[in-house]
Amino acid sequence: MASSGAVPFWRAAGMTYITYSNICANLVRNCLKEPYKAEALSREKVHFSLSKWVEGKPEKPTVRSDTPGQ
Repeated sequence: MASSGAVPFWRAAGMTYITYSNICANLVRNCLKEPYKAEALSREKVHFSLSKWVEGKPEKPTVRSDTPGQ
């Protein structure tokens, strides 16, 4: 039985928790002073690999590095 009581404000605003969390993290990083700000921004980079599957077997993975906001 679901409660119809108080709803978190991020959900009431139509956001997911991940979106809310990312907004808060950006605000905190932007409030930092140097050199802490540059260090925090460098940790924002994302590295991941993608593998395409052909006939049930993975091909060689490609490594990607993305920086949010670019």
